[in-house]
Amino acid sequence: MARYFDVHPDNPQPRLIGQVVDLLRRDGLIAYPTDSCFALGSQLGNKDGMDRIREIRHLDSGHHFTLVCRDFAQLGQFVQLDNAIFRAVKAATPGRYTFILPATKEVPRRLLHPRKRTVGVRIPDHPVTQALLDGLGEPLLSSTLLLPGDEEPLTQGWEIKERLDHAVDAVIDAGDCGTEPTTVVDFSEGEPEIVRVGAGDPERFA
Repeated sequence: MARYFDVHPDNPQPRLIGQVVDLLRRDGLIAYPTDSCFALGSQLGNKDGMDRIREIRHLDSGHHFTLVCRDFAQLGQFVQLDNAIFRAVKAATPGRYTFILPATKEVPRRLLHPRKRTVGVRIPDHPVTQALLDGLGEPLLSSTLLLPGDEEPLTQGWEIKERLDHAVDAVIDAGDCGTEPTTVVDFSEGEPEIVRVGAGDPERFA
């Protein structure tokens, strides 16, 4: 049965954040809010967590998982950026974008796209997500909480608890965070390609 954390959206309670971080460090899987809908998240080295996300969402081996990073310095440890891409990504973060980029050796092989050797990265602009990342000290392995057969991501903490009670270890409810996922920009070939139009304005990469 999943634990339920009622967290303040702007001033997350340190005690509750600490409890969630402890759960993540014990290989827990959480449902948590971001600046563009709820997501599933686990610690980077948690292989079981990744498998559980795949199972919940019915994902194939070609799915790009996302490393949700605290800041640009952390993001730069996990992906390769030339000067032009560096400027473009930095100007759009934090924000509602996911960037697909060539991965560095810091990224576990199982998280890479099987052919491209790329990974998705983002820096969210949400106080609760930032508090979790501060406490954890490393990125969250993440995927949008969009269930098979649903047209939109789940938005209500109580509904997530109801539907995923035996599939996740915790649900963090900080109020509604919308149904629109991030805009995905693929820089793996050097030039930006909009893979998915979402909450972030795609025009800045047109």
